[in-house]
Amino acid sequence: MAVRGVFSGLGTTRSLDTGEILFHAGDSGNEMYGVISGTMELRRGDRVVQSVGPGGTFGELAIIDSSERTLTAITIEPSEIAVIGRRDFLFLVGETPMFAIDVMRSMATLIRDLAVET
Repeated sequence: MAVRGVFSGLGTTRSLDTGEILFHAGDSGNEMYGVISGTMELRRGDRVVQSVGPGGTFGELAIIDSSERTLTAITIEPSEIAVIGRRDFLFLVGETPMFAIDVMRSMATLIRDLAVET
Protein backbone atom coordinates (compact mmCIF):
# COMPACT_ATOMS: atom_id res chain seq x y z
CA MET A 1 0.00 0.00 0.00
CA ALA A 2 1.34 3.42 -0.91
CA VAL A 3 0.75 4.97 2.51
CA ARG A 4 3.28 2.82 4.36
CA GLY A 5 6.02 5.43 3.90
CA VAL A 6 3.63 8.11 5.16
CA PHE A 7 3.21 6.19 8.44
CA SER A 8 6.95 5.85 8.96
CA GLY A 9 7.37 9.62 8.56
CA LEU A 10 4.89 10.49 11.30
CA GLY A 11 6.33 11.55 14.64
CA THR A 12 4.18 9.39 16.89
CA THR A 13 4.53 5.63 16.83
CA ARG A 14 3.76 2.91 19.36
CA SER A 15 5.26 -0.51 19.81
CA LEU A 16 2.81 -3.16 20.99
CA ASP A 17 3.40 -6.67 22.29
CA THR A 18 1.43 -9.73 21.20
CA GLY A 19 -2.03 -9.74 22.76
CA GLU A 20 -2.00 -6.06 23.70
CA ILE A 21 -5.36 -4.32 23.34
CA LEU A 22 -5.07 -0.88 21.75
CA PHE A 23 -8.72 0.02 22.29
CA HIS A 24 -12.04 -1.62 23.19
CA ALA A 25 -15.41 -1.34 21.48
CA GLY A 26 -17.23 1.52 23.17
CA ASP A 27 -14.07 3.53 23.95
CA SER A 28 -14.01 7.12 22.79
CA GLY A 29 -11.53 7.79 20.02
CA ASN A 30 -9.81 10.79 18.50
CA GLU A 31 -7.01 8.96 16.71
CA MET A 32 -6.68 6.53 13.86
CA TYR A 33 -3.80 4.18 13.25
CA GLY A 34 -1.55 2.91 10.50
CA VAL A 35 0.27 -0.40 10.77
CA ILE A 36 4.02 -0.04 10.15
CA SER A 37 4.86 -3.64 11.08
CA GLY A 38 3.02 -6.58 12.57
CA THR A 39 -0.67 -7.37 12.48
CA MET A 40 -3.70 -6.02 14.31
CA GLU A 41 -7.04 -7.78 14.57
CA LEU A 42 -10.31 -5.90 14.75
CA ARG A 43 -12.81 -7.91 16.75
CA ARG A 44 -16.45 -7.84 17.69
CA GLY A 45 -16.53 -9.92 20.84
CA ASP A 46 -14.52 -13.06 20.05
CA ARG A 47 -15.13 -12.83 16.29
CA VAL A 48 -12.34 -11.47 14.09
CA VAL A 49 -13.90 -8.99 11.67
CA GLN A 50 -10.69 -7.93 9.96
CA SER A 51 -6.91 -8.35 10.14
CA VAL A 52 -4.80 -5.30 9.34
CA GLY A 53 -1.17 -5.68 8.28
CA PRO A 54 1.63 -3.32 7.23
CA GLY A 55 0.34 -0.33 5.27
CA GLY A 56 -3.22 -0.79 6.47
CA THR A 57 -5.26 1.68 8.50
CA PHE A 58 -7.92 1.30 11.17
CA GLY A 59 -9.84 3.47 13.62
CA GLU A 60 -10.85 5.94 10.89
CA LEU A 61 -14.51 6.17 11.83
CA ALA A 62 -13.79 7.62 15.26
CA ILE A 63 -11.52 10.34 13.90
CA ILE A 64 -13.96 11.30 11.15
CA ASP A 65 -17.14 11.56 13.23
CA SER A 66 -15.87 11.53 16.85
CA SER A 67 -17.91 8.39 17.54
CA GLU A 68 -17.19 5.56 19.96
CA ARG A 69 -15.10 2.65 18.76
CA THR A 70 -17.24 -0.08 17.20
CA LEU A 71 -14.64 -2.84 17.46
CA THR A 72 -11.76 -3.91 19.71
CA ALA A 73 -8.21 -3.72 18.30
CA ILE A 74 -5.67 -6.28 19.51
CA THR A 75 -2.21 -7.29 18.32
CA ILE A 76 -1.60 -10.86 17.20
CA GLU A 77 2.16 -10.38 16.93
CA PRO A 78 4.60 -7.67 18.02
CA SER A 79 3.57 -4.58 16.07
CA GLU A 80 4.54 -0.98 15.46
CA ILE A 81 1.77 1.44 14.65
CA ALA A 82 1.59 5.10 13.67
CA VAL A 83 -0.76 7.15 15.81
CA ILE A 84 -2.58 9.67 13.64
CA GLY A 85 -4.41 12.46 15.44
CA ARG A 86 -7.00 14.72 13.82
CA ARG A 87 -4.45 17.40 12.89
CA ASP A 88 -2.12 14.89 11.17
CA PHE A 89 -5.12 13.24 9.53
CA LEU A 90 -6.31 16.51 8.00
CA PHE A 91 -2.76 17.32 6.85
CA LEU A 92 -2.32 13.88 5.23
CA VAL A 93 -5.70 14.07 3.49
CA GLY A 94 -4.84 17.51 2.10
CA GLU A 95 -1.26 16.79 1.11
CA THR A 96 -1.41 13.13 0.10
CA PRO A 97 -4.49 12.33 -2.01
CA MET A 98 -3.61 8.61 -2.11
CA PHE A 99 -3.76 8.57 1.70
CA ALA A 100 -7.39 9.73 1.52
CA ILE A 101 -8.19 7.08 -1.11
CA ASP A 102 -6.52 4.35 0.97
CA VAL A 103 -8.46 5.40 4.08
CA MET A 104 -11.72 5.27 2.11
CA ARG A 105 -10.74 1.86 0.72
CA SER A 106 -10.06 0.61 4.26
CA MET A 107 -13.42 1.92 5.48
CA ALA A 108 -15.24 0.33 2.54
CA THR A 109 -13.63 -3.04 3.27
CA LEU A 110 -14.59 -2.82 6.93
CA ILE A 111 -18.18 -1.89 6.09
CA ARG A 112 -18.41 -4.87 3.71
CA ASP A 113 -16.90 -7.20 6.33
CA LEU A 114 -19.41 -5.98 8.93
CA ALA A 115 -22.30 -6.37 6.45
CA VAL A 116 -21.39 -10.03 5.91
CA GLU A 117 -21.60 -10.50 9.68
CA THR A 118 -25.25 -9.48 9.93
